[in-house]
Amino acid sequence: MTDDRNIMENLLLAQKGVCDLFMHGTIESSTAEVRNTFEDSLHTALSIQDQIHTKMEERGWYTSEQADSSKVSSVKMKFA
Repeated sequence: MTDDRNIMENLLLAQKGVCDLFMHGTIESSTAEVRNTFEDSLHTALSIQDQIHTKMEERGWYTSEQADSSKVSSVKMKFA
């Protein structure tokens, strides 16, 4: 039986895939018009992905851990 959490997880996974496709379409676009279309679609898809993530987080179905500040500083120094 599929419950609400599984449905939302599947929606989030599918939406991430859509974002990936639109990002690659943007990168590989041959004209400005095509690029703008992919960019607009990517922006919309990212917004939908964020909405799904927010709803899952509100229900406790998607939790994020705060990164250790020393690890963040280490990564910043590595790429500075």
